[in-house]
Amino acid sequence: MNSLPKTELLQGTLDLLVLKVLVPGPMHGYAISQRIQQVSREVLQVQQGSLYPALHRLERRKWVKAEWAATENHRRAKYYRLTAGGRRRLEEEVSNWERIASAVSLILENA
Repeated sequence: MNSLPKTELLQGTLDLLVLKVLVPGPMHGYAISQRIQQVSREVLQVQQGSLYPALHRLERRKWVKAEWAATENHRRAKYYRLTAGGRRRLEEEVSNWERIASAVSLILENA
């Protein structure tokens, strides 16, 4: 099996993925990064140095709300949940992403 290198994410893409991962319910930062890595089949990795600034940015924009709670291991952690504004932003971002991905695909297939 061919091993692909793990890929760093651009800021806008990371925001989109974080919002999407939070759709099912609240998660703490480490769980968010693990979920992105898991769903991407280990291709995408999110470093703490990128994740926490993204979470704070999303919180400032009121797209996520943070609350302290106990983790599964009984440690305190900040849990992030999607707000109504975050759900609207996610819809916009998914639409933009699909439009851009379609355009890139057209170029790759036809140029």
